[in-house]
Amino acid sequence: MNDSTPIQRSAGAPLQPGYVILPQEPAPPDYPFEPNVDAFSSQSFDSDYQKRRQAYLEFILRNPAPESPKAVFYELARLAAGGTPHLGLIQGGLNYIDSRQDCADFTLHSLLRLLYQFSGHVSFEPALLERARQTILDFRYWPDEPGEDGMCTWTENHYILFASAAFLAGQLYPENTFTNSGLSGVIMSAIHRERILRWLELRFLTGFSEWLSNVYYDEDLTALLSLVDFSMDEEISRRAALVLDLILLDMALNSHKGVFGSTHGRSYENAKKWAEQEDTSDTMKLLFGLGSFTGIENMSAACLALSPNYHLPRVLYDIANDQRRTEMVNRQRMGIRLSQAGWWGLKTRDFEDGMLLLNQEAYLHPRTARLFLRMMDAFRWWDNPFFAPIRKRRWLVQLLRYSGLLSLVARRCEKDLGRNTREEVNIYTCRTPEYLLSSAQDYRKGYGGDQQHIWQATLGAGAVCFTTQPARLQGPPPNNWTGSGVLPRVAQIKNVVIAIYRIRKFPSLFVRNELFYSHAWFPRDQFDEFYEKEGWVFSRLGEGYLALLSQHPYEWREMPGEDQHREMIVKKRDNIWLCECGRKESDGDFQTFMERILQAEVQFYPSRVSYYSPSLGRIQFGWKGPLRLDGQEITMNDYPRYGNPYTQAEFPSESIQVSLGEQTLTLDWAKGRREASQFLS
Repeated sequence: MNDSTPIQRSAGAPLQPGYVILPQEPAPPDYPFEPNVDAFSSQSFDSDYQKRRQAYLEFILRNPAPESPKAVFYELARLAAGGTPHLGLIQGGLNYIDSRQDCADFTLHSLLRLLYQFSGHVSFEPALLERARQTILDFRYWPDEPGEDGMCTWTENHYILFASAAFLAGQLYPENTFTNSGLSGVIMSAIHRERILRWLELRFLTGFSEWLSNVYYDEDLTALLSLVDFSMDEEISRRAALVLDLILLDMALNSHKGVFGSTHGRSYENAKKWAEQEDTSDTMKLLFGLGSFTGIENMSAACLALSPNYHLPRVLYDIANDQRRTEMVNRQRMGIRLSQAGWWGLKTRDFEDGMLLLNQEAYLHPRTARLFLRMMDAFRWWDNPFFAPIRKRRWLVQLLRYSGLLSLVARRCEKDLGRNTREEVNIYTCRTPEYLLSSAQDYRKGYGGDQQHIWQATLGAGAVCFTTQPARLQGPPPNNWTGSGVLPRVAQIKNVVIAIYRIRKFPSLFVRNELFYSHAWFPRDQFDEFYEKEGWVFSRLGEGYLALLSQHPYEWREMPGEDQHREMIVKKRDNIWLCECGRKESDGDFQTFMERILQAEVQFYPSRVSYYSPSLGRIQFGWKGPLRLDGQEITMNDYPRYGNPYTQAEFPSESIQVSLGEQTLTLDWAKGRREASQFLS
């Protein structure tokens, strides 16, 4: 039940290896084959957007496209940059879509952009365009259409990718019959228009269940850019731009010098450890001048560079680059509680609402299990590879279903069956010119986790620190570094985070904890200085400092590999991790910072800690009970939609105003209004 597990399925087209586009003919003579690495920018490398766009296009000219489902976007950008596109990759992309493999919706959007934006270009012969047209008409756009495949259509990012693709395909060929569904293009667009508007409204009002994802925001941006650029329905294009702005506001607020190093609703090991491997890195550098062009797993940067209609509000660029503010705290709420689904108009008996509930990956959750199994039957999902764990226990699931015991067992095993579910989250991010510290406050403690990334400290592109509890070393999430076997209870006040782990066995059908320890990623070689003193681990990068303490003794990973001398392991079921960040301007030099931390009073109790932070005061926090600072209770829930120096908006809010200096942005959902003091173009 995670949309990154490779699959190999075919629907009548040539079978290709999972997540690889196979070129169907040789590359053009001038095509680059060796990658040219781009430099990471921790400060905006150019304030002029057109110069940043040109730098991105030049990077594309120097580098081959990846073989991933996002490859065709790079060839369209190469064409716009004056290069010769690799037609063999485009043909391979058509095969990939025809074979209906997972992430075919990524490739589908590149094909739609080709037809809408470049169909008149001399590089594309009539035969290729006709093949593309037929691929568009033959595709399976929604799970209620005939057929079976291995595609993931229901998660938050895939939902909008499929719905927007169907809408734009129907708009492109309004009088044609789409062979798989039997619907005309006009009807296709009408059906998916309503799905798009509902998704957009929920995202504007409540944010993303895949919150702050440095993977899936790339996919969301791509779908929205297709709508902004090609929708002839003004309401659709206008509202898509509103949500697109909010995604970029999220990135600007919760990033540090090109690193999207915040808590994430969904993220993977490589993207958490190394900023250059974030799927959003290219987008960050194009729009904000920060980060690096990687050409690995990004498609939204190409769409932005090619976009004729989207222009970045200047205030978002300024927020991402705001280094004058000594400290910025952002309190932000995203997602909904399933117990309140009805309030949001989501019923647990309706397939349309069921697809939106599956945006939160509420599969066998007690409130949605019956609806989900009905969808499994109706949509022929029993053979979908993503649901293989459920298929293996189909006899048991069906027995519980028809005996009336399903809801009871779903509640009993909720910590395991609901580990994918992403309900409401309260996000706390503290950013200074030297560091960023971010966490999901008191988020589902003790539940199983999937791909959630609960907290992280970020000082630089590789200089990051976070903790997890691995359910197993290998296999699908939760594994060694992706997700958590059991989620911790985490609290943050400004520059201090406390993460409490209580690793327990609980009734499980799908993921059983195999490992009963927590560990920290602390790549000490990525910092300028590193010391271990009296149980504390200290590091410095530039004028930013980080201190980490474990309740119990730790040991460093000694086995060769990437984790060697970078992984701190604490072999205890219960453990408390304490992290405090500092900076020269407020904490003095590094030696002074370390001395003050070492002199601070720390008292550990079973699943509880009292810490006298040199910078904040006495912090008290435990597995149960409130968070306190100097005896005063600190709220960890019911945050606003946005609460920071740039924007204040209640949850939910139909109008969001953003400002920094003279730059402003107004986003009004009720009126469908988007106004900015300046757009970058």
